[in-house]
Amino acid sequence: MNPEELLELQQWKDQLTADPYRSYLYSYPHKTAYRDLEPKLPLQELWRNEPAESFFLYMHIPFCGARCGFCNLFTLPDKRADVHEQYVDALERQAKQWAPYVGHKPFARFAIGGGTPTLLAPKQLSRLFDIAEGTMGFDPQKASISVETSPETITSERLGILKQRRVDRVSMGIQSFVEAEAAAIYRPQQPDEVERALELLQKFDFPLLNLDLIYGLPGQTVSSWLYSLERALAHNPGELFIYPLYTREHTIVKPDTIRQLGTDLRLECYRAARELLHSRGYRQYSMRRFAKESPITGKDILSYSCQEEGMVGLGCGARSYTRSVHYASRYGVSRKATESILADYVATEHYNTADYGFILSEDEQKLRFVVKAILHQEGLDAAAYLERFGVRLQEDQPQLRRLTDGGLAVEHEGVLRLTEEGMAYSDSIGDWLISPEVRERMESYVLS
Repeated sequence: MNPEELLELQQWKDQLTADPYRSYLYSYPHKTAYRDLEPKLPLQELWRNEPAESFFLYMHIPFCGARCGFCNLFTLPDKRADVHEQYVDALERQAKQWAPYVGHKPFARFAIGGGTPTLLAPKQLSRLFDIAEGTMGFDPQKASISVETSPETITSERLGILKQRRVDRVSMGIQSFVEAEAAAIYRPQQPDEVERALELLQKFDFPLLNLDLIYGLPGQTVSSWLYSLERALAHNPGELFIYPLYTREHTIVKPDTIRQLGTDLRLECYRAARELLHSRGYRQYSMRRFAKESPITGKDILSYSCQEEGMVGLGCGARSYTRSVHYASRYGVSRKATESILADYVATEHYNTADYGFILSEDEQKLRFVVKAILHQEGLDAAAYLERFGVRLQEDQPQLRRLTDGGLAVEHEGVLRLTEEGMAYSDSIGDWLISPEVRERMESYVLS
């Protein structure tokens, strides 16, 4: 590499690492790249030739007790039992219409997310499993089951339902064990309530307990962050997700709030957490996910691709992924927009077309494959890329050389993996990989 090329590489890396948290690419293409599909796509045709060997069933429950200051998800603070019941009625109606289209492949995973699914009354929570098994043909013996929850919704009755339904993984968002930090992100949460919920969860002995924490909160220090992490570790979770704080103009906590804090401690917090978690026997699987050995469930679980194709998303706000089309309901964050989208969903009689989403060209399918693989510890397998697309990875995606030349990735036995430094900058690497078309659509999206 000549001096000019070295200078260009260093300038590229400096730009990439200057803003580690420029974008959280939790799916590709991002939902803000979705647009109206014209003409509407019949689901029967869309799913008939989906090549995934098994599917992922996801149910979205968009209700929560309160909207946290960092949240830009499709959720609505609403505790009314009648609203919840009407929503589950609509989800069941949708499931009955979708079942004939997706019943030709088994489900390897089932997840209920939100919002906060355990905000539902026990009767409605139990109905979700009835819909999965009785309507969608889901077999709990052959699939892993995950449910999201929050401390204030944890009760013995609800946990009893999850245990009876053979839930493998319970995930609880805590974010911080420090009351002042939780209050700074508008999260009405008492440390005693968190401890109560965790103690009750441990009595039910689910195979896998996941806890979510956030670093970079207003008023947080590296020491207070490690205190929260230690409190979480005291309950011996099998898995921890650690998230950097993200803010947007439409979230309650604004970007200006973070800028006014002065020094950005997020990268320092991340590195301190990584060191602590490694010392406690946790393996890093992505920038966010740390876990111990896989739990023993006693199930014969079917395999499922990490590419997350064949995702069957039921409920308002759920996304569905086939290989060539991603689709969902419209996206909103404000209360007015969310209420309007939810009202349309509940009033809908027929759910048999995809009318809002993204059609993936072959180039976008390739980028999705790259993004989904390289941002995880498993890495990007050149042989799998060749088998999938019929072209060699190095020739088809020459931009990836920058990652290895810049010390952010290393290639070993045909698999490209991020280095420890590269893992720390996963969010900026993911943002760098976005195609011009997707970036343009994301930047032109007007969020209500």
